[in-house]
Amino acid sequence: MNHDSYSADYIRDILKSVKTIALVGASSNIVRPSYFVMQYLLDKGYEVIPVNPGLAGQELLGQKVYGALKDIPKPIDMVDIFRNSEAAGPITDEALTLDPKPKVIWMQLSVRNDEAAARAEAAGLQVVMDRCPKMEYGKLSGEWAWVGGNSGILSSRKQTLHESGKVQSLGLGPKTGY
Repeated sequence: MNHDSYSADYIRDILKSVKTIALVGASSNIVRPSYFVMQYLLDKGYEVIPVNPGLAGQELLGQKVYGALKDIPKPIDMVDIFRNSEAAGPITDEALTLDPKPKVIWMQLSVRNDEAAARAEAAGLQVVMDRCPKMEYGKLSGEWAWVGGNSGILSSRKQTLHESGKVQSLGLGPKTGY
């Protein structure tokens, strides 16, 4: 896998297939990117489980905070890492001990750990590094253009609303929630 560029189909397939996201490095500070990315993903219909040892047992955006991935009592589809590149290694290793394993390891903007990515891919997981799911969703849904961004995607397909009727979806059809 070339981790310097990802196809729109690769990202879309991930965002379409995952339902439960563990957000490692979640913050209760409303100006931190992890906070507003969590809010955005919740608004899109994902179940987002915040992970932060300092906030364990508290609630963040209505969701119970866990101290570690292993403490989450349900299967996780994707681990979204809001920590530095060095910390991404041990977080990925912890994710690989889960049963069942998550489908995806996603490292946020500026987070890259090629060794951890190789371990995850060897275990059959998909990996995204140095990308933000909020931004990628916005590019694929057409929302990115609302703020003057260029998604890099050309399509004649009419954008569709999320089933809530409030925001655009990824244009993947009715009742997908995405």
